[in-house]
Amino acid sequence: MKTLLTPKQSLPIDLHQALLIVKVWIPGKGAVLGKMTEDSVIDLSEIANTSSELFELVDLVEKVKDCNEPLLCKTSDVLANSHHKYKNPNTPYLMAPNDLQAIKAAGVTFVQSMLERVIEEQARGDATKAQSVRLAVTAVIGENLSKVVPGSPQALALKQVLIKEGIWSQYLEVGIGEDAEIFTKSQPMSAVGTGSEIGIHPKSEWNNPEPEVVLVVNSRGETVGATLGNDVNLRDFEGRSALLLGKAKDNNGSCAIGPCIRLFDEHFSIEDVRHCELELEIRGEEGFLLKGASALSKISRDPLDLVSQAINNNHQYPDGLVLFLGTMFAPTQDRPSPGKPSGEGFTHKVGDSVRISTPKLGTLINRVNTTDKVPPWTYGVSALMRDIYKAN
Repeated sequence: MKTLLTPKQSLPIDLHQALLIVKVWIPGKGAVLGKMTEDSVIDLSEIANTSSELFELVDLVEKVKDCNEPLLCKTSDVLANSHHKYKNPNTPYLMAPNDLQAIKAAGVTFVQSMLERVIEEQARGDATKAQSVRLAVTAVIGENLSKVVPGSPQALALKQVLIKEGIWSQYLEVGIGEDAEIFTKSQPMSAVGTGSEIGIHPKSEWNNPEPEVVLVVNSRGETVGATLGNDVNLRDFEGRSALLLGKAKDNNGSCAIGPCIRLFDEHFSIEDVRHCELELEIRGEEGFLLKGASALSKISRDPLDLVSQAINNNHQYPDGLVLFLGTMFAPTQDRPSPGKPSGEGFTHKVGDSVRISTPKLGTLINRVNTTDKVPPWTYGVSALMRDIYKAN
């Protein structure tokens, strides 16, 4: 029996009142901007050719609400055809909903993931050393830094204590220091959408998903909506050296965003983001099951503070940006495997199904493969511009 994506499993629980922006692959036309409703996807090309252009509109919400034709496709049909296993390239399917925006990410924004980054660094990317290092690190630092305000006098005092203990880390610096870590996750147009395969490097032996809320920001620095993202991470690569961050983060299929961007309006706001809880489920083909949760209320820095650190007088984004907010989920649950000792924690296997969900943003669903086996990235900015030119 086919496992198809459906509106009920994929879209917000209050779909009837949600303003949802999607990008749909339309054969013969390319990537087309749309508004997704309970029943159908409406073509938004009359008001904007790209989501980047759309989010620049001053009266964004009103214009999207007023656009109710023409019809691109049925919601149930486009979702069903977005599943990688059953995708028919000759009929519409969902892409990542962003396009020309820079894809940025904030790192080490939760205490739990901050401690795991310190452990990666101390273990030099060796998963076999993770448990012993974890015990040594928490013996000095403890497991609860949630009350430490980054950049505060209390944080600076803690820094001096940790330096004396010989355990200060670059990850602690961005976790409780004044400046947040903001890095480039991936390239415009490179993200994959829901239903697609995500990639891990074939040489990686220690990696994990990073379920995150992704804010959508226009060129004026205004946060106009949110979506879900998977910041696929290679823990062994980054653990060996922070200078391998690019290789650990930016690979074929390593960035998933979707299923849709939900606009901020009277039914959904930044307050909903601040209080949402992400749920993660990983199912392996061998029967392995891992579940976890990440509460945004436990984030060390306010989401809009992270936005202001990404776009400001020192750094502009003329096409806007999407910003991953970071995750508190750093899986330490052992995954049984022949010949693998306990204490190494979790790592992906090819075939894993990854579900990231929260009620008001829906569910992002992807399958794990290696970066050399997932479909290559071929549709970039120049192809999008060419298709828009032909359509107009």
